[in-house]
Amino acid sequence: QFVESDDDEELLFNIPFTGSVKLKGVLVMGEDDGTHPAEMRLFRNIPHMSFDDTAKEAEQTFSLSRDPLGELEYPTKIARFSNVYHLSMHFPKNFGAETTKIFYIGLKGEWTEAQRHEVTICSYEASANPADHKLEQITPQTHFIS
Repeated sequence: QFVESDDDEELLFNIPFTGSVKLKGVLVMGEDDGTHPAEMRLFRNIPHMSFDDTAKEAEQTFSLSRDPLGELEYPTKIARFSNVYHLSMHFPKNFGAETTKIFYIGLKGEWTEAQRHEVTICSYEASANPADHKLEQITPQTHFIS
């Protein structure tokens, strides 16, 4: 099984993660012919990315080699891909065929559970209001030192 582009050689994958990912490497497997992608562009944290959005500058671009066995790993710049919750992969061209075919995409990295913090409503006092801090019984204690 494989994914094949429709009318031209461009392919775009949107991959949402359920947590935060530190992406360390990518593997791409295609056929050993002109349908194998020749370039890969990675974008991070752009949900619902479309082909119109691919005009933006990518976080990282790779020139791919033909890899029918999926043995080549392309290392990412970890500083740019340390907190990824959505990955978009754009394959703008191949090795000369009308369409692009991809059989496998492997992602190497570390997953951590997403820390979602709810909104906290706080009130801070610039100075204490004594009326807000009443005590039930105050027994004055007086000690004389002689």
